[in-house]
Amino acid sequence: MPWFLYILLCDGRLYTGITTNVERRVRQHKGELVGGAKFTQAAEEISLVYAVALGERRTAARAEYRLKQLPRPAKLAIVAEQPTAANLLERLAMNNEQ
Repeated sequence: MPWFLYILLCDGRLYTGITTNVERRVRQHKGELVGGAKFTQAAEEISLVYAVALGERRTAARAEYRLKQLPRPAKLAIVAEQPTAANLLERLAMNNEQ
């Protein structure tokens, strides 16, 4: 099962995570299922704004770390552009990961 990197918009703030099941994870963050992150518990509005399959857990975790290091404008550009996995990894200087 592939690992996904996803970005949520939570009351105007961005939350980044990884999972093997994006739909389930979003439902957890929204409080519909047990297991959401503390960051999202207080949010009234949660929406999935980007998700991409990255293959192995290691690749997804490294991409998540690198994405979290980016400034907010760069993250918003990724959300706006919706890059493919290859383009995202290239942007994060991980082009040999996939």
